[in-house]
Amino acid sequence: MPQRLAERLSQVRQRHVVGRAEELAFFKDAVSQHELPFFVLHLWGPDGIGKTTLLAEYGSFCEQIGCLCTTLDGRAIEPSPTAFLRQLAQRLGYEHDESALPLLSESNERRVLLIDSYDSIAALDGWMRDHFLPQLSDQVFVVLASSAPPALDWRADPGWRSVMRIQQLHNFSESESRIYLEQREVPPEQHQAVLEFAHGYPLALSLIADLFAQRRQVQFRPEAAPDMMKSLLAQLVQKVPGPAHRAALEACASVNLMTEALLAAMLNMPDVHELFDWLRSLSFIESGPQGLLPHRTVRAALDADVRWRNPEWHAELHRRARAYYTGRMNHVPARQQQHLLFELIYLHRNNPVVRPFFEWQQNPSLLPEPARPDEWPQLRGWIATHEGDEAASWADFWFSRQPDHVLVFRGNGGQPIGMLLTLALDQATTDELLADPATTAIWSYLQRYAPLRPGEKGTLFRFWLDGTSYQAVSPVQSSIFLTMVRYYLTTPGLAFTMLPCADADFWTGVFAYADLHRLPEADFQVGGRSFGVYGHDWRTTPPAAWLELLGERETATEAVAAPAQVAKPALVVLNQADFAAAVRDVLRDFQRADLLQANPLAQARLVAGRLGTGASPAERASTLQALVREACATLEGAQRDVKLYRALYHTYLQPAPTQEQAAEILDLPFSTFRRHLKAGITSVTELLWQWELNG
Repeated sequence: MPQRLAERLSQVRQRHVVGRAEELAFFKDAVSQHELPFFVLHLWGPDGIGKTTLLAEYGSFCEQIGCLCTTLDGRAIEPSPTAFLRQLAQRLGYEHDESALPLLSESNERRVLLIDSYDSIAALDGWMRDHFLPQLSDQVFVVLASSAPPALDWRADPGWRSVMRIQQLHNFSESESRIYLEQREVPPEQHQAVLEFAHGYPLALSLIADLFAQRRQVQFRPEAAPDMMKSLLAQLVQKVPGPAHRAALEACASVNLMTEALLAAMLNMPDVHELFDWLRSLSFIESGPQGLLPHRTVRAALDADVRWRNPEWHAELHRRARAYYTGRMNHVPARQQQHLLFELIYLHRNNPVVRPFFEWQQNPSLLPEPARPDEWPQLRGWIATHEGDEAASWADFWFSRQPDHVLVFRGNGGQPIGMLLTLALDQATTDELLADPATTAIWSYLQRYAPLRPGEKGTLFRFWLDGTSYQAVSPVQSSIFLTMVRYYLTTPGLAFTMLPCADADFWTGVFAYADLHRLPEADFQVGGRSFGVYGHDWRTTPPAAWLELLGERETATEAVAAPAQVAKPALVVLNQADFAAAVRDVLRDFQRADLLQANPLAQARLVAGRLGTGASPAERASTLQALVREACATLEGAQRDVKLYRALYHTYLQPAPTQEQAAEILDLPFSTFRRHLKAGITSVTELLWQWELNG
C-alpha cells in the first residue's frame, strides 16, 4: 500500500529526535497505567528548548498504543474560554463548541490532550485551573507546555499538587549534542566550536546545522554568522519594548550575574528598577540567589550579535562592568572580593587565549583559609606525590617558618582539596632564602634585576596545586588564580610576585596575556624536577595599569596571544635616597610644568597608580603636582605641623620671591623658618614614599 506523506514526515522527524529519554519514559509510564498516577503534566523550558518536538513524540507514542490524542497550539487560540472550546471541538471533530467539554467529562477511554505554547493563553490560566480541567474525566491526561513554570496558585494548592507534576526541560548533554550534529551531517572538525557556543541548546544546534546545510565549507564563528544570530534572537527574544530594554538585555548578556546596582552602572541610569524587573520576567533569564543569569545560549547569541553589530558599544559595556567591579573591590569582605574577581575575569571568557585555562561552567570562587597544623601532613603528602620528597621537605621548612601563609581550599564537606603557599620573601632571613633551591634562584634574580626597596613586599607562590589534579586546569586551580589576583589588587606595598610552574610552556600564552613574564634566570630544580618561573614587577605596571592593560585585551577584535613583552611606558623604580632627591626637585620646580614632566617621579608608581601608564606627559606632571599638594595638605590638618605646611606653602606652593621674604611673611627668624622648611620637606617625602610603596 502507498505510504501517506504524513507518515513519511513523521519517520524523518523521529530519526532526528535526540535525547529526552527520561521525559519520554516518564510520559509513557503515566499514560500506559490502568489508572492514571496523576492527571496534569506541566512541561516548561525556554523557547527553542524542544517542547514542541517532545509533544510530537508524545503524540506518536499515543498513536502506537491506540490512545486518542489531541494537540492544541496556544498561539493559534484567542485567550477566551469560548475560543478555546471552539478550537478544541474542531480538533475533536465536532461542529458545536459545547460538544467538547461533555465528551472529555464523560470519557471512559484513555485520552491525551496536549496544549503547546500554553503561555500564549496565560489569560485563561485561572479558568483552566478552576473550571475546565476539574470537569475532565479521570481518563483524560493533559500536558501543558510553556516557557515558564506554573503560577504559584497551582503550586500552593494541595489538591493540584497531588494530581499535577512539573517537569523542566534542560539542554542536551554534550553526547546528545554530538549525536544531533552527526545526524545533521555537521563536519566533525566543527563540532567543538559549535558545542562551546550552543551549550546543548536545541534551537541553536538546529540553526547552526541549517547554516552548514547551506554552506558546507563554512568555518563556524558566531560573530561571522549574523543571519543565524538574527534568526536565533528573533525566536528567543522576540519583541523588545524599547531601546532601554534592548540595552538592558545586551548589558545582561555581557556579564555573568546581573544585579540592579550593576545594571544602573552599565546603563548609566539612576533608576533601573523597571528594566531589572522586565529582565527578571523573561523566560530565558533565571533569578538566582546572587542575581539574574541569562540562558547560556541566549547570552552567547546576544553577546556575539552586539559584538558584530556595534563593537564600540560592546567594548563600552565591558568597560563599565569592569569599572563597577574594581570600584567595589576594596569596600567588600574577602569572600565578596573573590566573587567580584570571578565576575571580572568572566568578561574575558570569549578570548581564545583565556578560555581554555579557566573553569567557566561553575563559579570557582572558593575562598582559602589558613591551614591548620594538623592538616600540614596531608598537604605535604600532596607535594610529595606531585613534586617529590625533596620538595615536600621544603614544604615542611616553610610551613614552620611562615605558618600563616599556608592556605587551603576546602570542598563542600570542609576537607582540603587544594593549597597555596604565599611565601613572603621580604619576611624571610637571608639564610632561609639561600637554603631552598627555589628561593635561592628567585632571590638571586631579584637582587640582580629588581631589588626590593625598604618597605616593599616580594611574594613567591612557592606551592600551588589541586590535591588531585596538581597544576592542571580545574575549579581549584581557577580559585587559586582568583586568589592570586585578589592578592595583587589588595596587598599594599607589593613590588614583585613570582609563580613557578612544573610545565611552564603550558601556561605561556595565558600568562603573557596576563602580563606575567617568563623569567628563565629564576628557574630552579628540586629533586631532579625543573620548574619554570613567571613574574610581574608591580612597580613598573601597578594594579590599576595592569587592569587597564587586561581591559584592552579583553575586547580586542583579534585578540589571540599577547606578546611576551609588551611595549608600554616604563615606570621608574627609585631607591629611597634617589626618591627623596626627586621630591626636592619637584618642590623646587613646582611652578614649572615643563620641568616636572622630566622629573623621574612623573614616571613613578604613585603617579601611574592614579593615571595608568598611558597618560600624557602633561597629565603626569599635573598629577604629580596634585599629589604633592595632597601630601602638604596633610600637614595643614595636624595642629603641630601647621607651621611646617606654612613654610612649604610660602616657599613652593605659593612662593614668596625669596626664602628670606617667606620668613618675614611668617614673622619667623630665618633659622627657625629653615628648620620648619626642612622638617616639612622630610614629612612630605616620607608620606610620598609610603604612597609609592603602597601603589
